[in-house]
Amino acid sequence: MENSERTIIVPYDFTDMAMYAVEHAIDLSKGKDIGITLLNIVKKESEIKDLTEKLSAEANSIHEKFGVKPNFLVKEGTIFKTINQVAEELEAILIVMGTHGIKGLQKLTGSWALKVIVGSKIPYFVVQDSPTKNLVRKMVFPVDFRTENKEKLHWAEFISHFLNTKIYLFSSSTKDGAVEPRTKANLVFCKNFLSDKGIDYELSLSEGGGSFSQETLNYAKKIEASGIIIMTTRDIAFHDYVLGANEQQIIANDSKVPVLVINPRTDLMKYGYGGFG
Repeated sequence: MENSERTIIVPYDFTDMAMYAVEHAIDLSKGKDIGITLLNIVKKESEIKDLTEKLSAEANSIHEKFGVKPNFLVKEGTIFKTINQVAEELEAILIVMGTHGIKGLQKLTGSWALKVIVGSKIPYFVVQDSPTKNLVRKMVFPVDFRTENKEKLHWAEFISHFLNTKIYLFSSSTKDGAVEPRTKANLVFCKNFLSDKGIDYELSLSEGGGSFSQETLNYAKKIEASGIIIMTTRDIAFHDYVLGANEQQIIANDSKVPVLVINPRTDLMKYGYGGFG
């Protein structure tokens, strides 16, 4: 495999979902000095040779179809550890992963996606379908009272470097339209940040009639969003996986809206996120 200093990793298992992830990775890397690395994970070392040959053929097929030749790598391990290990080794800038929505037996798949993502220092872009062809990509940015909203802003700027985006700030509020003071302070910070960076945005308030995660999904569907930017819960507990964390609900949304998922960086807390680049 030819290692690229700047690469997007696509966990690849030869399914339609994995190919959707490839399409998104190509879309994100278009016109940039960024490579794409297909990563297949096997349970036994004895499987590596055969899968490497199969993955090489798949990379050639992708090259013929899209005009982009991805790198490829087969590793022994588990999806819960190996994806993130390889991403750190290659200093990947993003992991694009295909997943199924929460339907019937796919409930387990939804929780697996969250287990794979939590703990990664590198953001995941989780997709369920081919990328939209809109000239301007509408990215929904939910805003609540948490400090991590400020950290999430840097990733809104990050995605805007790849795509022509407009950020749709979506704030939690009560039924009468009141916004909690800490949330209001975060909104002011968000608006100032986006304005300073020259990123187009608009603001909408939730109706306060249900869970904020569900209202976010309803809003994303209403505006035909190209993606949602979320951050996982800090120190997420085991019961969140079993019962279904809010993040899981958004990641595996029925509308198949892609989700940029970021994990809080504890190593940046002492800097107040100001040193994050």
